[in-house]
Amino acid sequence: MRHPIDPKVDCVFKALLGAESNRDLLIHFLNAILGAELPRPITAVEIQNPYNEKEFLDDKLTVVDVKARDATGQMYQVEVQLLNHRDLPARILYGWADLYSAQIKEGESYRKLRPTYAIWLLGQTLLPDAPDYAHVFRMRDQHGRVFLDHGGIWLLELSKFAADAVETEQERWLKFFTEAERLDADALPAWMQTQEMRRAMNTLKAFSEKEHAYHAYQARQNFLREQQSIQLEFDDLRAEVEQARADVEQERAAKEQERVAKEQERAAKEQERAAKEQERAAKEQERAAKEQAQADAEQERAAKEQERAAKDEALAEIARLKRLLADQPEPSDPETRS
Repeated sequence: MRHPIDPKVDCVFKALLGAESNRDLLIHFLNAILGAELPRPITAVEIQNPYNEKEFLDDKLTVVDVKARDATGQMYQVEVQLLNHRDLPARILYGWADLYSAQIKEGESYRKLRPTYAIWLLGQTLLPDAPDYAHVFRMRDQHGRVFLDHGGIWLLELSKFAADAVETEQERWLKFFTEAERLDADALPAWMQTQEMRRAMNTLKAFSEKEHAYHAYQARQNFLREQQSIQLEFDDLRAEVEQARADVEQERAAKEQERVAKEQERAAKEQERAAKEQERAAKEQERAAKEQAQADAEQERAAKEQERAAKDEALAEIARLKRLLADQPEPSDPETRS
């Protein structure tokens, strides 16, 4: 090829799978990705928003996903997303729900709803905690029972995909999207030697060799680079804001910790003061008890002294009476007195 072309750039991707002339490629891609999930292989599709080269060359192409309906009415959405952003999961789910609900109009029966499949090729890792590159999301309960078998969302993280040898058609397509930009169209490797891959490579070659198409491709590349720069700048700004918020929160937590420490210190001092006050009260109570005991002993001593004095007084009175009796003369004989 005259110029290397990345099939993940949205305009190339749309031409690759969304052009009427490449309808067979879209059918092959859908069967390769969805595989056994489908009740039967797809044999025909109607592209709902086909790629229009004139609109693309005039830079009027704004819808870059691929929407299609097969012969049974099942709906398909295929999209490539090179840059992640915070709301991407919501956007993915909304896109699926919008395509699913758009099948019926007001007043029509829900029975007209057909399974809808959304396939997203992601240039950056969206689920870092999951080691696998392929993820299937369907409506199931906590026991794995399907609520309604009406399709789902397929996420393919190209950043995680790596395969030296191709064993499945899904791997062939993913390897094409990750390595096609570096391939020599005149010396394709063995894994590219299929009818579908050669046609896919011819689409890239057309972008490489048509001057207007290549200039438009470069414009999209520049736009994506600018978007990436804006996204990185936004991520840096958000990181700074989050860091500033974390610093404020950390400072607040430190002040709160300091306040709690001071409160604990104050409580400890108050507890110490209360303990000393309690000790002082106990000593005061002990002193009062000793004084009371001393007063009781003094009262008892006084009572004993009073009792002793009373006894001495009584003995003195007895002694006095005895003396009086001793000094009184003996009474005379009555007969003698007569």
